[in-house]
Amino acid sequence: MARPSRPSRLQLPALPRFKRPPELLYAVDERPPAATLASLALQHVATALTLIAYVLAAAKIGHLDAATTQAMVTATILGMAASTFLQAWGGRLGSGMLLVHIPDPLLVALSGMLAAQYGLGGLVLVGLINGVVALGTGSLMPYLRTILPPTVAGIIVCVAGLSLIEPALRHVTGLAESGGLDGADILIGAATLATIVGLSIWGSQRGKLAALLGGLLAGLAVSALTGKLHGWEALASAPVFGLPHPPMPVFDIDAGILVAVAVLALMTQLDVFGCVVLLHKMNDSDWRRPDMRMISGGMRACGLGNIVGAWLGALPNVASSANIALAHISRSTSRWIGLLTALLLALIAFLPQASLALTLIPTAVIGAIEIYAAAYLIVSGIELIASRALDSRGIFMIGLSFVLGMGVILMPELAGRAPESLRFVVGNGIIVAGLSAIALNLLFRLGISRQAQQSFDEAVGAAADTVIHVAAEPIQRVVDFVETQGAAWSARRDVVRRAAQAALEAAEAIQSGGGRRLRGIRGSFDEHNLDIELLHDGPELKLGGHAAHAPADLLDIDDAAFQHALDQALSGISGIMLRGLADRLQSGRRDGLTYLRLHFDH
Repeated sequence: MARPSRPSRLQLPALPRFKRPPELLYAVDERPPAATLASLALQHVATALTLIAYVLAAAKIGHLDAATTQAMVTATILGMAASTFLQAWGGRLGSGMLLVHIPDPLLVALSGMLAAQYGLGGLVLVGLINGVVALGTGSLMPYLRTILPPTVAGIIVCVAGLSLIEPALRHVTGLAESGGLDGADILIGAATLATIVGLSIWGSQRGKLAALLGGLLAGLAVSALTGKLHGWEALASAPVFGLPHPPMPVFDIDAGILVAVAVLALMTQLDVFGCVVLLHKMNDSDWRRPDMRMISGGMRACGLGNIVGAWLGALPNVASSANIALAHISRSTSRWIGLLTALLLALIAFLPQASLALTLIPTAVIGAIEIYAAAYLIVSGIELIASRALDSRGIFMIGLSFVLGMGVILMPELAGRAPESLRFVVGNGIIVAGLSAIALNLLFRLGISRQAQQSFDEAVGAAADTVIHVAAEPIQRVVDFVETQGAAWSARRDVVRRAAQAALEAAEAIQSGGGRRLRGIRGSFDEHNLDIELLHDGPELKLGGHAAHAPADLLDIDDAAFQHALDQALSGISGIMLRGLADRLQSGRRDGLTYLRLHFDH
């Protein structure tokens, strides 16, 4: 049952009109009662703070001391609070959605390496670049989708996960600190990871959401039992309230590193894009397509939050899919929850005891969470890569990028042979894989037209942008055309499969009779739309419903009438199937031929 909105003196910027989903308890503009609001906000805060483990992982990679790590945690929480508040506020500065921000797992390894070389001040420029890229990405997103398809993003995400394996295993086995295997650390890491995996697989819906928090608590419990939990004296002597301490910014960083940071920032904005779309769909049962104004606002919120945190030495932040899952489970997407979550995060950032407590988490626990993050990133990257149809160009682009990226990870001595100004860039597998993927994607796109045509006659039309000669029956050639071009265009695999099924059904309906004969097929693609046109002789294919004949009537009609009735029934079935497969259908005549256009949203 829908809950009524509660009046408030605070007026938030207006959102587009949504059709409220009936399953939501509190929709985007509805304010829950105070107790419910506080409970939901605290759950989101707990989920976000659990992922501060990403900051601790970066600090371990960068060999930062306790005080510097605490400063990095405080700065990151403030950046998260700023982005979360702006997202919930909406208008031109945010999406107007319940999007809680967390540390960006994609930047853990790179930020740790930068902190090791330049100190916490080196992260200032990283955050500023992230912010500037985010602010500029919204308006450029339609163009960037062709340059940064999911396959490129998948390579970067996957290699980012692979790059975490080595430090994760060192931290979880004790090799990072003692140089030898430590049985207590291995036990702590195993308990942490087993709890995360167990709750994620066999836990209830709420248990799955709290899997990371449960693993963290289990690791802390085993750490206490094995005497690995230290720092209580420092925690007791820490002040209750304190202000963050900005580091001295370091701007003398190699240009190649900054380019790599900008590329990874673009990958982050692709994640923000997806999160805004997902929340939009959750709040609008009439959702049709992404709202670019909301997406631009979401990217601005991410950018401004990162600029705020940058001056304090924060790890850049990104929208949290874990908190989106929490909103789904609680059936509450009110942006008032986001506002209170942001205020609570900001309050915690000014409590030194809270931020110090987070830094006291043992190394083995962080190592187990790094393994979890590595597994998550690797599988997420593979899913992104597998979501697109691939031809030989795509296979070589992906394979060569992995070879180059993993090459510098497995053979770090290669970086030592590079010029000093490029050593950091060529020594980072994420950067090498990402830049290689972008360059190879642009190179292999040369010669690929966004339009293609195949004629089923001996003479092929000269006006086609791309002509494909295949010796096969027309219906099979239709399927081959769609699958071949879908792979060449790197279209989504599920859309290509649906388009091939629809084209096959349409080709069979055209060839089934009525004086129609397939003459050719055309296709076009532009990252947002996939259109397939079947060209044929004869009248248009009637895809509307027809009055059904009673079974008894079919016994009293002649053969010609029976065949006509059968054709009508078959065309009706074809129409139903095509409307279920294609997003839009259109037919007409052009250049002396009849066409049937199948449109698919991409």
